[in-house]
Amino acid sequence: MKVVAFNGSPRKKGNTYHLLRAACDELEQEGIETEIIHIGATKVNGCIACNRCFETKDRRCILDDDPMNEWMAKMFAADGILIGSPTYFADVSTATKALIDRAGYVGLANDGLLRRKAGAAVVAVRRAGAIHAYDTINHLFGISEMVTVGSTYWNLGVGLAPGDVDDDEEGIVTMENLGRNMAWLLKKIQE
Repeated sequence: MKVVAFNGSPRKKGNTYHLLRAACDELEQEGIETEIIHIGATKVNGCIACNRCFETKDRRCILDDDPMNEWMAKMFAADGILIGSPTYFADVSTATKALIDRAGYVGLANDGLLRRKAGAAVVAVRRAGAIHAYDTINHLFGISEMVTVGSTYWNLGVGLAPGDVDDDEEGIVTMENLGRNMAWLLKKIQE
């Protein structure tokens, strides 16, 4: 089994990464392969609502001048998906939103490529707005017929400077529990 995690922060090793890493460490301890993909500093296009993915049905977006099709292929092949984002004006980063819109649309256009996969949102926040960002990610999971994984609190960690979330004890415990919950769910789905 494999979980692919997307780091939507422009900071490759910032707080979003630290939170994803804590969840992935638990998944790996449970024998599940993980991969963290840094998308936040990559120039990506948003969905242009051209509907070509509904015509071609080739599991790809017609826009091919960014790595989105490569990332979507990893999502469609994975058993579980973590999408992490910093909180920007009470929502997700631009790269995270592009991933959500384009992967969601291509998945729906190709008869539900994300259906019944496990998904979890992970959000880094300095002060407030994280719940809206958390909801934005979870909306992808709901409309894609995915199973959303929760933890002992909202899947978020608080910090400003890169690595500050490591001092948010409750946030790290939440990520560890998230990793264990996703591992449990993936094993149940495989039974």
